[in-house]
Parts: sequence; C-alpha cells; structure tokens
Amino acid sequence: MEFDLIGRHFTRATPGAVLGVGDDCALLAPTPGMQLAVSSDMLLEGRHFSPQDSPAGIGHKSLAVNLSDLAAMGATPRWATLSIALPEADDAWLTAFARGFFRMADQHGIELVGGDTTRGALTISITVIGEVPPGQALRRDGAQAGDDVWVSGTIGSAALALAYRQGRLFMEQIDAAKVLPALYLPTPRVALGIALRGIASSAIDISDGLLADLGHILQRSQVGAALEFAALPTLPVAQAYLHEKVAVGCVLAGGDDYELCFTAAPDKRDAVAAGAQSAGVAVTRIGRITAESGLAVIDADGQPLPIDHTGYDHFAA
Repeated sequence: MEFDLIGRHFTRATPGAVLGVGDDCALLAPTPGMQLAVSSDMLLEGRHFSPQDSPAGIGHKSLAVNLSDLAAMGATPRWATLSIALPEADDAWLTAFARGFFRMADQHGIELVGGDTTRGALTISITVIGEVPPGQALRRDGAQAGDDVWVSGTIGSAALALAYRQGRLFMEQIDAAKVLPALYLPTPRVALGIALRGIASSAIDISDGLLADLGHILQRSQVGAALEFAALPTLPVAQAYLHEKVAVGCVLAGGDDYELCFTAAPDKRDAVAAGAQSAGVAVTRIGRITAESGLAVIDADGQPLPIDHTGYDHFAA
C-alpha cells in the first residue's frame, strides 16, 4: 500500500539527481564548487492548518514555507524530501495535495527525490536542499550599526486572515477576501534572496512575526534596531483596521508572512532597489540598525509603541 501511494502520487522524473524516488536513498550530485543549504519544516493538522483547508493549498504551503528558508539564505532550490503521516490512505486528498505541492515545485525548479509515508495524525515534514556559492550565503549574523532594515512585499495579511478566521478580529467579508490568500498561498521570495547575494548584510524570512524574526538577526549580530511603524508595508485594506490593537499585533508579530527581512548598508540602497526590481518584488526600508541592543518601534509622533509580544511561540499553549 505504502509503495503504491508513493508510486501514484509522488514519483516523477528527477533529471537533476543521480537517483530519485524508489531506492533506500537518493543520490545527489551537487554542482562543483557550491555549498549546500539544507532546511526542514514540519506542519501539523490543527497547529499549522485545519482539517477544512484545501489539500492543494496545504501542498502549496508546505513546500512554500521550506522554500522561504532557502530564500532567506540566498540559495537556489535543487531537491526536496517529503514525509507524510496520514490517518488513512485517501487518494482524492493525496491527488489534490500533490497537485499543489508539484505546482510550487515546478515554479522553483525543485525536484522531489525521496521521503516516507506512515499511518498517524496528519503531519507533513519536508526537507529542502539548495545551493549557494561559497561565502555568499545570506546569514543572520552580519548586521552592522547604521544598516538599513528592509522588508519585502507586505506584512500582516496572513495574521489578519487568521485573526478573522478565529473570530478575534471583525472584518468585512470583502476585506477578508483580500487577505486570506496570504494565509493559504504564501509566496517564497526565492528570486529576491538570490538577487541579494553580496548586497544584504543579513537576512531572515518572516515566519513567526516581524519583531521575533528580526530579533534573531539582532541577537546573532549583537546589535539593536529602531523601526518606524508608519513605514511598515501592508495591504491598503489593512489600514482600515489598524485602530484595533489586535490588527497592530498582526502586523508587528503575527507571523506566516514568509517575506524577507534583511539589512544592508545605506550605500547599497540602489543595489537593493535593482535586485528587487530584477526579482519582481517590492521592498520597503522600515528602519535602521543601532549599536545599542534592543528593538524599538516608533509611532507617527516619534514615541515608542508598547510591545506586548514579539511573535509566535511554537510551545505556547
């Protein structure tokens, strides 16, 4: 049964691998002279998605969040492995899941080369492998005092959608429809990460919330930051809800954005703009790195905003 499932839904040609699905191990031949970037993520039903969510959307998101990690390192995607625990063998669900998964894989040229299936609570675990030239990986430990802080795309939309879905924030249905795609179908900024090689001094993807993830850069780089709340890029529809405390929290600490937050020296502004244009992604300068530790968010009156929490905690109740 297990091998039938794998054969029907997850076995495809893998011309970029020496040996793909079907043996005890995949055999991979990295491009000579390149370093490998490897990341794993796990998604659990009830924690990261609900039973009512579209299986194609789950397939899309499960790979997208892993590709976002490669984007944050400036790595080119090459291969992935996929392991799924399923309560039962459900061909219709798997067909739709595989459709969403492989649509995302094809967009980014990544090949599925192995994995596993077993019976259990619905759980999806993916490992992605990418390549980056030696010394050019984007890391968290390179931010310097005086650097600009940038973010790609818009932030807060996925968290607003989740708050709406959970009943924590009232939104008009026409407004909710504009933010829900960010929650279900995130876009990993792979091309931007590659374009920022040699330009960005540090980078991270925003999965747990802007403040939490930027905080990882600050900790690793031993610096601080000051952000301007008015500069944070959000969808126009979000502006109508920012008088609500929960909406402000969604923008600052909501998570699930999968945008890139990165730093670069001020003399790199033109290079950042050119790289973003080549990747087809908008970027916004939202603050600066400071020599003093700590993270402050300044409101339109120049006063620091109170920060109740910085982001998602995987082990919170």
